[in-house]
Amino acid sequence: MSLYIEARIRAELDDLWARTQEPGSHQRWDLRFTEIDYLPCEEGEPQHFRYATRVLPFLTIAGTGVSAGEKRRPDGTRTSALRFASPHPLSLLEEGSGYWRYVPTPDGDIRFLTGYDYRPRWGRFGKIADRVAFRPLMGWATAWSFDRLRLWLERGITPERALLHAVAEFTARVLLVVAAILFAPMTALATAALMLMLPPLPTTPAARRCLRTPPVRARDPRVLATLAAVKGQHS
Repeated sequence: MSLYIEARIRAELDDLWARTQEPGSHQRWDLRFTEIDYLPCEEGEPQHFRYATRVLPFLTIAGTGVSAGEKRRPDGTRTSALRFASPHPLSLLEEGSGYWRYVPTPDGDIRFLTGYDYRPRWGRFGKIADRVAFRPLMGWATAWSFDRLRLWLERGITPERALLHAVAEFTARVLLVVAAILFAPMTALATAALMLMLPPLPTTPAARRCLRTPPVRARDPRVLATLAAVKGQHS
């Protein structure tokens, strides 16, 4: 099952495009990537890139991809599509493809949405691990990142500050639960439930603010079909 995430962002379309298309900006807000670098290519050709994710201080998983965008469309929307792959044996994600759509709305917001899918490696075990843990984690990380991007554009909260807000709020909630367990055991369960249900602060990124199911059946953009499959390479 492919992943779908949508956020409504009140920002200028050019600003949103820049924050998502420039590698230096993209890697700041997207939790899924530590590094994104464009590779040399001919003018007018699809853009090749390298990405990397630091899983542990001593372990980085890298891959390569190719992308193409439609910055000017007759209906006022924009589209970006990509294919990607990783040759790293520890990467559950072997290869995949996806797209971003930028859809201005009459009320001034932009529907920023993505749909993507991938093929896991490691055979049957990989398929089970993906279904049970990795795919839900990827969906959550994408939605959380989209909301972090929204805070950057709407409130001027940098991705780095947003991460600090998230860590501080999570720590405070955990400490409240621990305090309840130590000093008021009878209320510990209720406190834990309250901490889970209580909405995050407005300055803290939250995956729950994003739509996770497409309102209508989503189709891949035509530009995706123009991109050849990518074979991941180390660089």
